This record gives sequence, structure tokens and C-alpha cells, in this order.
Amino acid sequence: MKVPYTPLCMAIAAMFSSHAQADHSIKLPAIEVVDQAIKEPLTQPGIEIATEQINKTAGGVGIVDMEQVREGRVSTFNDTLGLAAGVFVQSRFGAEESRLSIRGSGLQRTFHGRGIKLMQDGIPVNLADGSFDFQAIEPMATRYIEVYRGANALRYGASNLGGAINFVSPTGHTAPALETRVEFGSFGYRRFGVATGGVIGDLDYFVSASTFDQDGFRDFSEQQAQRINANIGYRINEDIETRFYLGYSKSDSNLPGNLTKAQLRNDPSDAFLSPATLQQKRDLEVTRIANKTTLRWDNAQLDIGAYYSDKNLFHPIFQVLDQDNHDAGLDVRYTRTGSLFGHKNEVVVGFNPSYGVTNDDRFVNIQGNRGARTNQSRQTAKNLEMYAENRFYVTPELALVAGLQYTNAKRKLEDQFFANAAQDESFNVRYVQTNPKLGVLYQASPHVQWYANVSRSYEPPSFGELAGGLRPNIVSAQEGTTFEIGTRGQSTHVDWDVSVYHAKLRNELLQTAVFVAGNNPLPVAQTTNAGNTTHAGLEMGLTVRLPWQLQWRHSLLLNEFYFDGDNSFGNSRLPGIPRALLRGELLYRQGGFYIGPTIESSPQRYAVDFAETLYADSYTLFGLKVGHQINKHWSWFLEGRNLGNEKYAATTSVIRNSNGMDGPLFLPGDGRSAYLGVQWRY
Repeated sequence: MKVPYTPLCMAIAAMFSSHAQADHSIKLPAIEVVDQAIKEPLTQPGIEIATEQINKTAGGVGIVDMEQVREGRVSTFNDTLGLAAGVFVQSRFGAEESRLSIRGSGLQRTFHGRGIKLMQDGIPVNLADGSFDFQAIEPMATRYIEVYRGANALRYGASNLGGAINFVSPTGHTAPALETRVEFGSFGYRRFGVATGGVIGDLDYFVSASTFDQDGFRDFSEQQAQRINANIGYRINEDIETRFYLGYSKSDSNLPGNLTKAQLRNDPSDAFLSPATLQQKRDLEVTRIANKTTLRWDNAQLDIGAYYSDKNLFHPIFQVLDQDNHDAGLDVRYTRTGSLFGHKNEVVVGFNPSYGVTNDDRFVNIQGNRGARTNQSRQTAKNLEMYAENRFYVTPELALVAGLQYTNAKRKLEDQFFANAAQDESFNVRYVQTNPKLGVLYQASPHVQWYANVSRSYEPPSFGELAGGLRPNIVSAQEGTTFEIGTRGQSTHVDWDVSVYHAKLRNELLQTAVFVAGNNPLPVAQTTNAGNTTHAGLEMGLTVRLPWQLQWRHSLLLNEFYFDGDNSFGNSRLPGIPRALLRGELLYRQGGFYIGPTIESSPQRYAVDFAETLYADSYTLFGLKVGHQINKHWSWFLEGRNLGNEKYAATTSVIRNSNGMDGPLFLPGDGRSAYLGVQWRY
């Protein structure tokens, strides 16, 4: 049964709009807005300017204010993006490594990341092949997060189904002079951060250092990380500014492996793979440097960015993967506001070339150590992305948006370890596509917007799809057409962000687990192209200010993903992601004090194989959050999670056909836990 998303969205949005007919919001005097704009850094706008800019998008977008996130634990992507409209994120065994998806992007990808352009300060964290590592991001060194869902990420040149997520750091203009934060709690969790920022004449700076350790809920899931993030900006004059960025991250993680469903129900804290026989780890070290320079004149602005990253990965799994990555790129964007046929008109043009080389060595895994070499290759990714978007205002309230994005991607693998020519696994493939977008944005009132769009998406495979398994596997790029309609706004009692979308995909990159024989069978990822598939759903973020100082916040996802006449599976649903997911909190607020329950619920079971014979069970988790912003210097929080100690699968791997038999496909979520944090600012 298909859920009628569009009527549901219309009804909800109409209810919100009725509350918003009267404008009760406080408006700042015009002179204050102009003064603030002058003081804002050109290269790194504050949250107010960023919100104003992102709301010019004719589609689903949003801003996550990290000051709200800091009311609880700030560790995983689940902590930072769990209440962001349209974002599905689940931590793997309580780790920073997460399952991240927007509109079903990277649907069965349970490691690394794919299908989303992940950025820090507008600079890609992705490798040139499109994959990314979650551990490169430090959430405590973030002021706000921009979320562009789907083709609405055209501003950053993205063409994939999922869009883009940009973690934006504080600058010397927005950071406290000194800040320290400590968090600790269950399963040996410890996180400490210190940061400083300031302005010296035309120069501003922000520096953050942090450490993270935890033993983990499960056996053999210890993790530790150290990170440094810094940016230094210099205002040459009122119209020119340059900013340098430095990022360093070192992360070591043990991987406890998947459990069978029976093992999960018996003891979800178990590790499936014994460290005495075969260890799995992911240890990485990343160094990133970048520069962004902004020049503006008349009604135009030019942003030029360049970056370089060096990553080393030591990753014992079914084999020991030993990789050394070098990636570099350029980001150039020109924007201009003027008039066309007597109407306001805004245009943006940009291009993003990138280049990356990976030296990939593979060895037999001997208790987590390198054994005999099994393979060696040099992997090269080249990309040229160009884009243009024009926003034409038919009236001051109604804008028509047209955009075009071009992708030219090359993936080359040079096999450097084979006995004879027949074993040479080298390949050289290219992916080229042009993707249009049309949209409309209607400003119904100063605080209510409606939008609709139709867009094309295109996603070349990463080396994880092409060469991440036991042998190279050449697949086609994923492409599709997405229709979207939605609304966002604020009123006295209700703030909302609601989108309904329907995407028709071709050659969707679907990943399944292939088990390697042995004493303990190991799941190895294998990617194939599906025929025709559909991704449809509802994305809903809501804040309601209730009587008695109560505030309700939630993020609701309804996912309807299915095959379209597949030869083997007909019109069955795609496995590996909940059909519905609700996260919310109901807090009593008085002054700086807050207290209340939290909830996470996946109310329906969902399949973990394409044949729909094995399922992850439904679950509902309850928690409690309490804290106090004592004054401008001191704050604290106490947070309890999964207080019912529910045994549940946070995420799963996916196989083609389980035939109803249990298998090691389930990654348990954490059991009952509690966390305490204290923050001091000067």
C-alpha cells in the first residue's frame, strides 16, 4: 500500500499557513541589518545571513543551529543531524561512523559515505571519487550546518540524489574568546574540547582542539580520536577577504561486526568476530588545508576556493586495506544581482574541478595485521563539475528558477599486482551527463514560503562500487528525475519544513553483502545496477510552542522506495531503510532550564534482503534530557537514552535473498545509557 504523501503534506502545510496569517515576529530596524551585514565576514557568513541565503532555494533546505544541538551530547552525526528535516542518520554501534542518507541516497551503504556531498566550510570533505569519511568532521567545532536536499544543492555544484551537507565553523567574529566543553558517560564515553577565537584589527581567527574516547556498548568497539580545526581570515578592504583553513583528524576504531538476529536478541553487546581469530579495524589520519577568497563589487561577488587533503587508511576487514589518498580541488562561484526586463534577477555560475589519487594495497588479514599481499593498484579520479542557476522574480513574491549542471567524471584503476596479463584488472571509464532543474518559489507572506521543482540527478560510482569488493565491478552511473513540492515557515506557535518528493531512478547503485567462506563468514560489499526504481517520501520538521512553557520538536521521515517491474523482485520494496522514522523531544523550558522526554520510533519492520524474507524489527526508544544555561559562562546537561534498554537494530547490511534464514546482517543500537556534559565560555 502506497502512502498518500501529497494530500498529507497539503493538509499539514495548510494548517501551518492558517496559523501564520498574522505576522507576530519581531523585526530588527533596517539600520541594524545593514550594519550587521558590513561586519559579517565575507568568506564565512554568520547563521542569520546563511539562513536568509538558503531560504532563496526553491526546494527542501534547512539550517541546523548547533546551539540547540549543544543542549545534549555532541558526538555522532545522529546527535547533530538527528532532528534535521529529511535526513536519515544512524550510528553504527554508537560510533562516529554512521549510516547517512537523504531521499534514499547510498541506500544500502553502511560504511564510509556516498550519495551526498559532505563539506566543511563549503570545501568538500569527499574524496574525488565521491566517497567520504565521517571522522573528518568535528561537531564541536561547528556553528551551524546547512542541509541541501537533492538537486537543491546546485549551489555547490552537486548532482547526486542526496544533495549536500555543509558543516560551518565559527570565525573570530562569532566564537567565544575561550570555550571548554567536557562530556562523559556510559560505555567509557569521554569527549573534551577547547576552542578560542577573536578579532585583531582586520584579522580574525578560530582554533579548536578536541579528543574523544569510548570503550563502546559492544565488545571490541573501542574508539579514540584527536582533531584540530582552525581558520584565519583577513579583511583586505570592505570588498575583499581571504580565509585559510586547517583540519587534522586522527581516528582509530575497532569494528565489532554484524550480528545475526538471534544474537542481537540474546546479547546485542557481543562482537560477532573474535579479536583472537580475525580483527576488523578502521584507523585513519586526515590532513586538510584550504583557502577561500571573496571579492565583491557593485552587485556581484566572486568566491574562489582551493583545497588539498592527505588521508591514510589502515582497514583490516575481509582483507587488510592499506590506502594513501591525495585529493585536490578548486571551487569558483560567481553571483550577480541585477535586473532583467525590468524585474529583479539573480544569477550564479560556478565550476568545481577535482583530482584524486589513491594508492591501494591489500594483504591477507592475520589477526588485524598485514599478511601476504593480495593486490595493489593506483586509483585515479578526475571530475569537472560546472553549473549555472538563474532566479527571475516575476513579482517581488514569485521567483522562477532555472538551473543546469554538467558532470564529467573519470575513474581509472591501474592494476600493479598480477602474475600474467589475464589477471590484469585495470580499467578506465568515464561518466558524462548534463542535468537541468526548473523550480518556482513563492513568498506567501514575510515568513511563509511555498516551492516546487523538477530536477535531474546523476551520480558516477565511487571506487567503493567499482573496486571495493573482491574484484573490480564496472557499473553504470545512477540517474533519475525528481519532482518536489513543499513549504516552510514560522508563526507564533509553529515553525515547519515539509517536502514531498517523487524520484524515478535508473541504474540505481544498490549494494548487497556477499559472504566470504571461513570459520566466521564475512560480509563483503558488492554493488550492482538496478533497472527502474522509485524513491518517494515525506520530509517533515516541526517545532510547536505549546502552553505551560512546553516545546515539541520532531523530524518525521516516510519512505516509499520500491522496484518498478524488476525481473526478479517485481514491485517489491527496497530493503535496508525504515519505512518511517520519528525523532522528537518535548521539553519544558523556563529561563535557561529545560527538561523533558525524547523519543525515536521506527514503527514498522523493514526487509534486509531484496526478496523480503528477513526483517529488522520495529522499535521505540524513550529518553530524558535535562539541562540549564546558568549564565553566559556556564551550562550543563544530563541525557538518558534508550531508558527501556530495548534490543534493536540501528542499521543493517543487505543481501539479495536470505530465504528466510537468519544471518549476520544486523548492527545493534546502544543499550541504556546516560551522558553528562559541562560547558564554560568566556
